[in-house]
Amino acid sequence: MSSLEIVSMDFKNDALNRISQQESYLNYPVIYLLNNDKEAYIGETIYFKKRMKAHLKNKARKNLTQINLIQHERFNRSATFHLETKLINYFLGDEKYLLQNKSKTVSHVTHNYYEKSFYDEEVFQELWQQLRQKKLVQHSLHAIENKDIFKLSPFKELSREQLDLKEEVLEFCENHIQDESSLLIIEGEAGVGKSVVLSSIFNTLQEYALEEGALKKTTNYLVVNHEEMLKTYKGIAKNVKHLKAKNIEKPTPLINRLQKNDERADIILVDEAHLLLTRKDTYNNFYGNNQLEELMKLAKIVIIVYDQNQVLKLKSLWEAAKLENLKQTAKTCKVYPLTNQFRMQANDQIIKWIDAFKDKKLLPIPVDEKYEVACFDSLQQLHQAIEEKNKDVGLSRVVATFDFLHKKDNKTYYVTESKGDYQMPWNTTASSTTWAERQETIQEAGSIYTIQGFDLNYVGVVLGPSIQYDAANDCLRIDTTKYKDTGAYAGTEGIENVEFAKERIILNSLNILMKRGVHGLYIYAYDEALRERLKELKA
Repeated sequence: MSSLEIVSMDFKNDALNRISQQESYLNYPVIYLLNNDKEAYIGETIYFKKRMKAHLKNKARKNLTQINLIQHERFNRSATFHLETKLINYFLGDEKYLLQNKSKTVSHVTHNYYEKSFYDEEVFQELWQQLRQKKLVQHSLHAIENKDIFKLSPFKELSREQLDLKEEVLEFCENHIQDESSLLIIEGEAGVGKSVVLSSIFNTLQEYALEEGALKKTTNYLVVNHEEMLKTYKGIAKNVKHLKAKNIEKPTPLINRLQKNDERADIILVDEAHLLLTRKDTYNNFYGNNQLEELMKLAKIVIIVYDQNQVLKLKSLWEAAKLENLKQTAKTCKVYPLTNQFRMQANDQIIKWIDAFKDKKLLPIPVDEKYEVACFDSLQQLHQAIEEKNKDVGLSRVVATFDFLHKKDNKTYYVTESKGDYQMPWNTTASSTTWAERQETIQEAGSIYTIQGFDLNYVGVVLGPSIQYDAANDCLRIDTTKYKDTGAYAGTEGIENVEFAKERIILNSLNILMKRGVHGLYIYAYDEALRERLKELKA
């Protein structure tokens, strides 16, 4: 018989009063789930009966109807605390219930403890299996782990570096909420966990807005100029009770609405701030000169996540002087760097190789037993390899540089090979679900706009016609005339070296695509000479 047991009972005083004093779980570490058909709350305690009595007096819990007590003969307080946090994250990803849970405080961060791997793997897997049998959850662990809503969960355990940042941001907000213009910039390249921290910070700010303290009744917004990321954040809000989808917007609609209604926000957080517009864009209804500048006029505090190497359009191109000027206009400005790579489970040599590639340098491809880099002779071979990985571990997709024709006319366009007839539909985004999570997209190629900010287990990158090999100098050559993202080149006014700026846009997109894979990177180069050179470098 299993040493893990789930005991279910009515969430009522009568049921609690009937519990015998001899029950082993009364003064023993346990986890519990309170739920009804639509909402749930997850907790842990060593005083079960006392804690349940307190919950019965809580207004937020009064509509819950059932207690599910989780006990294990080897539970200790460190284990129950850790498993409680893990359950909250997986319940969010499961999307069966609207969660009533709030953030943990920094002092309650899960630490390492004796036999943590046993509880983290064996016990949790058994627990989830029993929860599925009781129909308290609906998806497998593996399916949840591949969801973007799970990866950006505001309840995620953060690293010490991320926790220090979160603590500093919250303190910054409390200290400057009465000021007129404060700016905090979180810098870091792709994969360092910027969005996870921002999700956690926003969640806590929205909790603080409902509680006594310096940030009570503050009006706060999370902004992202990225349609796929917006879907994920709104999906999180739909499953966390104190979050509201109306507080998560794209920058242009928020700016226009606040200006029209003569309103001001207290705190605005901006994810992927490198995608903000840095010049007028009347086609998309932005009439200012710089979206960050306009947001700073509309909020007491603006917090942005920024990476200069992820700018994808000339009209979003940040010159150092322009950003510096905006820093100077703020009454208070602080810059906080994040450095540790979290996405790619690769050694430093692999990361350095991709960074060099982004700078057009071709180096021998390093070997890493835990991270696979492979180069293919055809698009078909690349696609087949990614299909196999998708069968094995899921969430593996083909993506391509924006070197193939695409129009917003609801027609199907294709990524093609330089030789041969193989082709893949690409850059389809018309869905409420993020691109990589739709099963049918294993037969498609994604673009930078479908995948930026998201993880894949394995990424297959098509280096299109703009990425070429310069044999004379043994490096990459970028042909900016081959790049088909016409919107990326709009807005050249004020840019001194337009050709250099265009090349930078293409290399930025290349860097983003190549850093999507957690466990591996597969490459197919459209340029035959580059294909051959990559094979030599892999040997």
